Amino acid sequence: MTDALSDILDRLRIRSARCTRFEAAGQWAFRFPAKPALKFAAVLRGECWIMLPEDAPHRLVAGDTFLLAEAPDYVLANDPELPPRDGLTSFDWEHSDVARHGGSQTVLLAGSFVFDARDVRLLLDALPSFMLIPEQDPAAAVLRGLLEILDREIRTEQMGTSLVTHRLADVLLVQVLRGYVARYGSAGWLGAAADPQIGAALGLMHGDIAHRWTVNELARAVGMSRSAFAARFKDRVGSSPLDYLLRWRMQIARDALHRGDAVAAVAERTGYASESAFGNAFKRVHRTAPKRYALQTASTQGAGPSLSASREARSDDDGPR
Repeated sequence: MTDALSDILDRLRIRSARCTRFEAAGQWAFRFPAKPALKFAAVLRGECWIMLPEDAPHRLVAGDTFLLAEAPDYVLANDPELPPRDGLTSFDWEHSDVARHGGSQTVLLAGSFVFDARDVRLLLDALPSFMLIPEQDPAAAVLRGLLEILDREIRTEQMGTSLVTHRLADVLLVQVLRGYVARYGSAGWLGAAADPQIGAALGLMHGDIAHRWTVNELARAVGMSRSAFAARFKDRVGSSPLDYLLRWRMQIARDALHRGDAVAAVAERTGYASESAFGNAFKRVHRTAPKRYALQTASTQGAGPSLSASREARSDDDGPR
């Protein structure tokens, strides 16, 4: 059975772009600009404050890890009353993954992620803008072990460091999401994926999208009555099982058409016996016929870098945020 979280993250092509280390001592405060991306950071040593728009300052201590979704502009400081300096121009991020200010009384590690902009709302809509995993949370113990390895890789820059840091960042993202859902719960598919029975049903659908699933069949497979399963699925996911399946099929279909796959092949792969039935479903979700979408996509190929690619390029020089 397919793991729905892994399948969705893979489908969105979320990948770590860069990991950085920030060291500071004395009096300091730095502002980082808003960024339409996903970002984690962890306090390895010392303590500091994070100030987010329209929110009270959050005190962070060693062992705390946080995730920012569609990161707003924010301030990191050891005193929330200090006027902040520009966190991008104050350091040479272009040539180094380590920024230093006056010492290493406080140390943070951070990582940013790039993603396929076409489907990223599927993830971002399921997340608050700020997610904190405090040092006393059970998930923090797992994160500490990963962060120690990541920190060593960034500081020593051994052979294969880039590959190791990217893979560790991917694992850290999943662990933070797990920890957040376990601690606070979550609406939408992210929280549903953690539910033993609803998560199992999602896994069945993701594992065989071409199968002609029925609500009865899914309910039996996860050991629930039809009515109880349908009610819990809608409560956790926000839509009915078959509507969720339709929309997931159409996301996969859109990706396939974007790659240039033939409409007939995509229709068969997503479980439709005819192109007309597939076309009706595709138009219902994407508001355009699949052949027209394929033609529009083909006409824009080579017109410039994708949004995800341009984000990746920018993430290489924008510092610890």
